[in-house]
Amino acid sequence: MRRASPHASRTSSRHVAHSLVLSLALDRPSDRRLVVLAIGAHSDDIEIGCGATILRLAEEVDDLHVCWVVLSANGGRADEARAGAAAFLGETSHEIRLGAFRDAFFPHDAGVKEFYEELKPLAPDLILVHTRHDLHQDHRIACELAWNTFRDHLVLEYEVPKYDGDLGAPSLFVPVDERHARRKAALLVEHFGSQRDKHWFTEDLFLGLMRLRGVESRSPSGFAEGFYARKVRLDLHAAPR
Repeated sequence: MRRASPHASRTSSRHVAHSLVLSLALDRPSDRRLVVLAIGAHSDDIEIGCGATILRLAEEVDDLHVCWVVLSANGGRADEARAGAAAFLGETSHEIRLGAFRDAFFPHDAGVKEFYEELKPLAPDLILVHTRHDLHQDHRIACELAWNTFRDHLVLEYEVPKYDGDLGAPSLFVPVDERHARRKAALLVEHFGSQRDKHWFTEDLFLGLMRLRGVESRSPSGFAEGFYARKVRLDLHAAPR
């Protein structure tokens, strides 16, 4: 994010001893915009997993470009995917790529791999995708192919709450303002009518998970989104004198 610093800063003495907060900068050439590749298996996944982070990026990074990818978007769900992207990205530079792969059958369709190959020229600075231990087979394949396709990129895996009960302990947190958290929850319910009959698809669930991650990360606002950072290279630089 634009204001991030690569240097670690110690938390207040009121906090747990030896705790560190690392502000990670997404470095790229000064003449190149920040490119984020957001991948979801289904039309609401990106919004659920990292919608508040997307809202924060869109607000804070002037030269942001987002490639919004939904792998299974057919009929009405394609309309929802487009509406969701538009609502979360607003005037941010973006492109939307929709696949029409059969829901719940990704592991049996070689075309998914071919679809990922077409994403390589994007050369994204950050990839947001499902987590590897997600119990939904489509979600797992989306993650596995992201790692297989992009080997020298920063990949952060987001979480999706659902009936399976596969939530874990994220290793990286993005603090978000309460207004971003509440806007994310409201937009989800507004734009994804096909999901409203699911017992878990409610504003209070989305807010509750962000509140929990906010507690775990000591977010100043009390809200955060959690990610799994399986590979992060830490380049240490001497502080300027």
